[in-house]
Amino acid sequence: MGSLIDHQQHEETTTTATKQSPVAVVIVPLPAQGHLNQMLQLSCLISSYGLPVYYVGAAIHNRQAQIRINSLNPQNVAKIHFHDIPIPPFLSPPPNPNSANKFPSQLMPAMDATLSLRLPVAAYLQNMAEKFRRVIVVHDSLMSVVVQDVAEIHNAESYEFICISAFAEISFICGFLGIPFPLQHPKELPPFEEWMSDEANNFAALQSEPSNQRSGNIYNTSRSIEAPYVEFLEREGLKKSKLSWAIGPILPISSPNNLERRHACLEWLDKQEPKSVIYVSFGTTVSLSDEQNNELAHGLKRSKVKFLWVLRDADKGDVFDGDVRRAELPEGWEERVGGEGMVVREWAPQPQILGHPSIGGFMSHCGWNSCIESITMGVAIAAWPMHSDQPSNAALVADILRMGLVVREWKQRLEVVKASTVESVVRRLMASEEGDEMQKRAEELGATVRRATEAGGASRLELDSFIAHITR
Repeated sequence: MGSLIDHQQHEETTTTATKQSPVAVVIVPLPAQGHLNQMLQLSCLISSYGLPVYYVGAAIHNRQAQIRINSLNPQNVAKIHFHDIPIPPFLSPPPNPNSANKFPSQLMPAMDATLSLRLPVAAYLQNMAEKFRRVIVVHDSLMSVVVQDVAEIHNAESYEFICISAFAEISFICGFLGIPFPLQHPKELPPFEEWMSDEANNFAALQSEPSNQRSGNIYNTSRSIEAPYVEFLEREGLKKSKLSWAIGPILPISSPNNLERRHACLEWLDKQEPKSVIYVSFGTTVSLSDEQNNELAHGLKRSKVKFLWVLRDADKGDVFDGDVRRAELPEGWEERVGGEGMVVREWAPQPQILGHPSIGGFMSHCGWNSCIESITMGVAIAAWPMHSDQPSNAALVADILRMGLVVREWKQRLEVVKASTVESVVRRLMASEEGDEMQKRAEELGATVRRATEAGGASRLELDSFIAHITR
């Protein structure tokens, strides 16, 4: 499936939208799955207020966002105007499962290619500014350098969308500034220099100066779980004293009922007992070694807990080239598992999985998408962070929210986690009084977060406030 509209249709739609609304919202995502996903969720939320929304990026990434819509209603996605901007071809090195604990190198070519978007994006925004009274640009934190020319357009303004937790945002800022974490924390955080590769840090550093031009910040988190950290960012001016709105979680709380077919894993979950299955998935930026996968496989089986394991390799810059490494499992292991578990080697609908009544726990890399989805659905987490914001998110989940446990300590991140450890962690989370307490805490937090997104809830009120501000 290509872009939903071609150039001519885009012009016609823009003309029609201009007549209906004096304000246009332009979304500029980072071309990595977790970021594409959040920005599309945000696009649908903003569009629900009757505003025209334009999702801007390379054709390959727009296509990726549309195909992997997760729990979004296709009818809502169809209302978004996707605008393709050409970028030079980029080469993706094969995923390296031995570098799982650094920001994955296979994503860097795609990120580097985005730097060529600045001029075409500026031209596009200028064109939109001639058609609308006001153009609102909502961009990923790591796309500030691409949208910096907004400052030269008199009727345009930009807002930074922070795709990570407020806790992780403070961790990153303090890490870049070389200062200690400013708020009390139960345990010492892992050293900042161990979270990402030098290339990723350099890419992030490019965003610093252009980021100062924005008019405000939007957070995909809720004050009901991160109030001290959101308030600290506002109070201490670490985000340059801009307006801010904590509108999360932005994912749909309920799944659409008009899907053509349910994924096979959901059919399998239908047959399991309530809260009896642990869901295992490490997102789109992590490739585990075959040795680690073998240990994980043996540990899951030995735990005697039913499991749903999404076993996919990390995304490359081009997810459509068809060249995907197939992880090897012990010979005959999948056949011996039988009805005790299910292995999925393709894209799976994570929000629907986490929302299924049979799911009782989640073994996760702790990317913020996975964390906020698990928190929202009230599912306890076995945290196995790899890189980037994941160590901070794991600390938030395990030490502060107390709705999970850590699979292995960060200082042991380069070691293979043995089957015995996997077995112990799964049983602690799924079959112990300790795990019951974590699950109870997770359910309470989930209920609180869901209430915040309802009419009159804290997150919904902040979203209403943002919409009122940009349409003032």
